[in-house]
Amino acid sequence: MRDHWWWRPGWSVGRRFYTWHLTFDGQSDIHRFAAAYRSVLAPLSGLDLIPDQWLHLTMQGIGFVGEVDEQDVHNIAAAAEARLSGIPAFDVTLQAPVVDPEAILVAVQPDAAVRTVRNAIRAGIGDVLPQVPERAEGFTPHVSLGYSNGTGSAAPFASALAQAAVPPAQGRVTHAELIVIHRDQHMYEWEPLAKCPLG
Repeated sequence: MRDHWWWRPGWSVGRRFYTWHLTFDGQSDIHRFAAAYRSVLAPLSGLDLIPDQWLHLTMQGIGFVGEVDEQDVHNIAAAAEARLSGIPAFDVTLQAPVVDPEAILVAVQPDAAVRTVRNAIRAGIGDVLPQVPERAEGFTPHVSLGYSNGTGSAAPFASALAQAAVPPAQGRVTHAELIVIHRDQHMYEWEPLAKCPLG
């Protein structure tokens, strides 16, 4: 394992970033699933476990506050909302977390539906900005349950997950959310800017 909280280029305490997430407010079955795995992982040191409030599926960044024109951000929200309105809401399943060097991850299925939402968001950004940030390729839809805050063996985490018997979780994606995020306190925390419903 390695520390997830190293300062990536451009990031520092106090910086804020415009990005899109899928969030899970009111998704009781996903919260049940996450709570069960928090209980499994809590006895192990080396993880910052994510409370229900900050569970998310990272979708697509825009840029740092102060570096992107605020009116452009509002125009992106409107353009993305128009595109997302043509995509039906859909159900997702979370099961079988895996150990990543920096986090405990859960794949989200069906990933094709999530990718369709991300593509619509990227198209909305492209309606406003001359270049869409971040690569279209390499996106893997997932929800993190905890972030590594140090270095050490992954084996204890893999063993704990292998012994857990947590039923899969079902959720429903009804909107995408444009947020302002920071990572000042070993957690991704945010304020909402726009909630764009699916059709």
